[in-house]
Amino acid sequence: MLTKSAKNTAVCLIGCAIGDLGAIYLFQRYYDPSGIPEEMWGMVWAIAMVSGICTSIVLETIILWGQMGPRRAFTTAIGMSLISMILMELAMNIADFAMMGEPMITLKVLPFTLGAGFLAAWPYNFWRLKKYGKCCH
Repeated sequence: MLTKSAKNTAVCLIGCAIGDLGAIYLFQRYYDPSGIPEEMWGMVWAIAMVSGICTSIVLETIILWGQMGPRRAFTTAIGMSLISMILMELAMNIADFAMMGEPMITLKVLPFTLGAGFLAAWPYNFWRLKKYGKCCH
């Protein structure tokens, strides 16, 4: 059960990281050569969280599609993982802010950001798997 919940959490992390880190990177890269202005930080993190949740839902829907069809896969991806994804996104962005002081992605902080997201969501996914026999998918 511990291994299955860790695997499910890792799949959620991949989806969340693609959207979250991708959004921050795009703002960092294309908004302004000197970085993201401080007055936009809250908006950047909000967009990053929404992007991460959306890409995670899309990834999990694709994984579940063959087992249960598109509609049920989509509703299952949303219903089973939303709390996990929110926990993950919050932890990733808090870790990013704590280490960088601004929405910025560097290779130096990436393991800590991803680790924080994984560790924030894993206990919830383990609990869901233990209680209901399923967590993220």
